[in-house]
Amino acid sequence: MAGRREAAAALPACFAGLGAGSPRPRQKRGGMFCSVEDAFDNKTLDFASLGAPARGTPAGPRRAPGPAAPGEPPDGCPQSDQLLIKGGKIVNDDQSFYADIYVEDGVIKQIGENLIVPGGVKTIDAYGQMVMPGGIDVHTRLQMPVMGMTSADGFYQGTKAALAGGTTMIIDHVCPDAGTGLLAAYEQWRGSADSQACCDYSLHVDVPRWHESLKEELEALVKDKGVNSFLVFMAYKDKLQCTDAQMYEIFCIIRDLGAIAQVHAENGDIIDEEQKRLLELGISGPEGHVLSRPEEVEAEAVYRAITIAKQANCPLYVTKIMSRGAADVLAQAKRKGTVVYGEPITASLGADGSHYWSKNWAKAAAFVTSPPISPDPTTPDHLTSLLSCGDLQVTGSAHCTFTTAQKAVGKDNFTLIPEGTNGIEERMSIIWEKCVVPGKMDENDFVAVTSTNAAKIFNCYPRKGRIAVGADADLVLWNPKATKIISAKTHNLNVEYNIFEGTECHGVPTVVISQGRVVLEDGNLLVTQGSGRFIPRKTFPDFVYKRIKARNRLAEVHGVPRGLYDGPVHDVLASAKAVAPTPASRIAPCAGKAQAPPVRNLHQSGFSLSGSQADDHIARRTAQKIIAPPGGRSNITSLS
Repeated sequence: MAGRREAAAALPACFAGLGAGSPRPRQKRGGMFCSVEDAFDNKTLDFASLGAPARGTPAGPRRAPGPAAPGEPPDGCPQSDQLLIKGGKIVNDDQSFYADIYVEDGVIKQIGENLIVPGGVKTIDAYGQMVMPGGIDVHTRLQMPVMGMTSADGFYQGTKAALAGGTTMIIDHVCPDAGTGLLAAYEQWRGSADSQACCDYSLHVDVPRWHESLKEELEALVKDKGVNSFLVFMAYKDKLQCTDAQMYEIFCIIRDLGAIAQVHAENGDIIDEEQKRLLELGISGPEGHVLSRPEEVEAEAVYRAITIAKQANCPLYVTKIMSRGAADVLAQAKRKGTVVYGEPITASLGADGSHYWSKNWAKAAAFVTSPPISPDPTTPDHLTSLLSCGDLQVTGSAHCTFTTAQKAVGKDNFTLIPEGTNGIEERMSIIWEKCVVPGKMDENDFVAVTSTNAAKIFNCYPRKGRIAVGADADLVLWNPKATKIISAKTHNLNVEYNIFEGTECHGVPTVVISQGRVVLEDGNLLVTQGSGRFIPRKTFPDFVYKRIKARNRLAEVHGVPRGLYDGPVHDVLASAKAVAPTPASRIAPCAGKAQAPPVRNLHQSGFSLSGSQADDHIARRTAQKIIAPPGGRSNITSLS
């Protein structure tokens, strides 16, 4: 033990809190699920060195005393801060083993067998069940503004549904309204989430438009607000869409800040033209949405985004992978070593895009999201296969629901139907049903794609995404033998339709623990509005930036030393030597890029047919005899 502790002292500071007995990847002694030697000889993680807030300290305001909201424990209701979970099989992304877990003050304090714990501790029987890290939903939109409306499931209802499904942390997207700055929108989202969220949360920030002060806003969000991921749009022409040049410049800024560039990948120009064509043909229903967005426009945009990010040497995260073509493009780039991550969502893994042609308009409209759910019935199986083999790495829900009345704003024009589907509550069960039940992945892979990979990419690991001493006590007891049938009649959402209606899932959460408190037990949700904490995230996550930093060192460009050319140079027109920059590209250059000098546009003429000319102020000579005209004297004496 002394030798191991001396070795631990040489570790980087951020891992100094990990004992030498930390679980080692894929240890299999005496069988995969047997106890691992020294697996529980841990110290508490020193999260202070990682810049994380202290445990048990709320990051935002809490609900004031008063009557409890429906589904909340009453004020003063005793809820133990000490828990003992006995007899379960602990499942991390790299190993499984049997052990007990002792939780105190929202933190995992002990892992092992025959633990010594205080008296009066609440004990949870986990025999026959798996104990997993709580799920992390990396993509939600619980406050999405659309035409003066906001999504039906706000932070309270959305996070309540998340906990019901086994998700204990979300990362929501801040989408600024027109005319609202990124910092102001961020503060607006924080205010809503701090007062409503029932589970821990963090924030991505969308970049809806380029402007001159964008770099300063991104720097402030990164350095002062704990944001390390920003999304740009390649779709929604004349509203949110960025040009390729703007994307390149934004990616360069994000790379220098050590953040993650996210992209909504669709070809907005083609979609805009297709929408006009379909409306002219009289197609105005939800089927027009998927017809105007063929799979090729998603695949092309993914390829273009990867190309731009690669040129900028910026890590790329593609949200909402919905089609086979887009997934294949991303998988191929990843296999070639590109630093890119793909996010299929609950809808693309478990829903059927043929419902766009349903005779029931409200049902068809419930499926409208972008990119659309593929009508190809083989797509979900293909995406789950890529997810299982690691070509796709994380899963989100893109949960953004609207009621039928809200969707009906577009009853006569499919382009006006608010976009978004449910999935925050169903995500974990759908992935288990589609990936683990058929044998495509094991429970360790399941933990990786639902929790651990997200925590590593967005830099909140090992506080989140792992069961270890010192990590947050966000835990799920998972019963692989239990079943449930998804239905709008029983879901915890504020909408009339569920796009997974009737799907039977084998594998459900039976107990959910958030911040060390039981929030789901025996089918009863006991959540507290406003108890969710904001989780700040630092930049330059090692999981992402190790390869980026290595490539930066190798990417230095040097000219070829050669002598001065003193040979003949062909004369060309001045207009061919340089092209004037277009006035539309008002984009700040990347550091180190040489600025081209301004060039006069020689295609602009000073001649006018108005009668008055630009040189009227110059005195005219009455006549001038040409002695030697250009080209020599003419020998023509007659035109006959």
